[in-house]
Amino acid sequence: MSRKTIQVTEQEMAEQREAARRVREIEDRPKSYFIVTYGCQMNAHDSEILAGMMDEMGMTPAAAREEAELILFNTCCIRDNAERKALGNMTWLKELKRQNPRLVLCACGCMIQQPRMAKVILRQYPFFDIAFGTHNLHKFPSILERALETRRQVISIEETDGCIAEGLPCSSESKITSYLSIMYGCNNFCSYCIVPYVRGRERSRSEDDILREAERLLEGGTQEIMLLGQNVNSYGNDRDDGATFPGLIRRLDALGVPRLRFMTSHPKDLSEELIEAMASSKHCAHHFHLPVQSGSDAILKAMNRIYDRETYLRRVESLRKAMPHIALTTDIIVGFPGETDADFEDTLSLVERVRYDSAYTFVYSPREGTRAAAMPNPVPQEVSSERIARLIETQERISAEVLAGLVGSEQRVLVEEVSKRDARQVAGKCTRNITINFDGDESLIGSFARVRVTAAGHNTLKAELVSAEDKEAPEWP
Repeated sequence: MSRKTIQVTEQEMAEQREAARRVREIEDRPKSYFIVTYGCQMNAHDSEILAGMMDEMGMTPAAAREEAELILFNTCCIRDNAERKALGNMTWLKELKRQNPRLVLCACGCMIQQPRMAKVILRQYPFFDIAFGTHNLHKFPSILERALETRRQVISIEETDGCIAEGLPCSSESKITSYLSIMYGCNNFCSYCIVPYVRGRERSRSEDDILREAERLLEGGTQEIMLLGQNVNSYGNDRDDGATFPGLIRRLDALGVPRLRFMTSHPKDLSEELIEAMASSKHCAHHFHLPVQSGSDAILKAMNRIYDRETYLRRVESLRKAMPHIALTTDIIVGFPGETDADFEDTLSLVERVRYDSAYTFVYSPREGTRAAAMPNPVPQEVSSERIARLIETQERISAEVLAGLVGSEQRVLVEEVSKRDARQVAGKCTRNITINFDGDESLIGSFARVRVTAAGHNTLKAELVSAEDKEAPEWP
């Protein structure tokens, strides 16, 4: 089947809004919903959009899944553990469905978008009512309407390169921090990764549409915007209007977004222009998530990462030269097929050299349909387990040293909540994306504060308030 990228028309969006209206008028429709989300920030933002749709369909969020009349699983398939966890929790709902046959159960997201998976899910979990993929999330109102009218299982999977749908509703628990998707899909085809197959090819929204959404978020009280994309560094490459990611950063900075973050970035597309745009920005957080995946040139080549160790380290050097206080975080995979002891030692030595604030570390998980799944020389589980333990131990030591080095420094914190550890304190993240707890009350929530770090914990900091400050203060310490 041929694939193509689709720009959803306003007429199609109007049809979905009309479907939502009709669902509201169905007498025995679900009145409450509960969403279970697995995976990345993109999935979390998709769940916010789905929540916005259900709000428009006359439903309200339930406090627990046992209290909901519709339960939706937004799934992930990037790693085997996430997939097995989702399937295990879906099994648990069988008893709820037996007790309440009118309960509507839905499964969506990346796992469902995989070839044949939707039919497998509904065959193995016949108590589920709906399965739909990532490419037709915007059609959820009409999908739900069909399921409610027919009271039969509905499968809705579209084989395209994905779409761009503007004007979708969104319901977020936080009004202080917000996600904003600037592009969808991925063209990189890393040999271990299923994302291009379930999220489609890269497709960038227009700068004007992004700016309009950012303005709406600011009007609603948002203080921090997280720009999302599978590879934000390649934003605009698929457009012919001159849009680039550094240019978008500059426009959002000029708009006055109090704090701006983004993820994820591919090292091969990290340009000096982007580094300069970050460094000269008044509002861009000095934190860069730059997945390395491995420190071995041989493994990077097998992964199809399109850069080598030295190129990556030059990118790190450029970032730190432009922003000496920048925090770096990363993703690392161990146990990739063919990884030798020497390859793993290269990864450890890179971690020691870069000294990340933190790292997401994973044992390689084969994904059906990717090139790596068919590669020879799998690493024995016991070897992978030993390597991941050593990597975690190394990174935890470095993280502790980085946090300890911040004691005595002043940091700018966006206060997000009352501290979960002490009701007399508030908590928020500094520009390095580290949580800081300090004495304060609810009146500080939603504002920026200047604090002095007094102690370092396992992965958080303690501080004392120096001053509440205007949101226009620069991001760097």
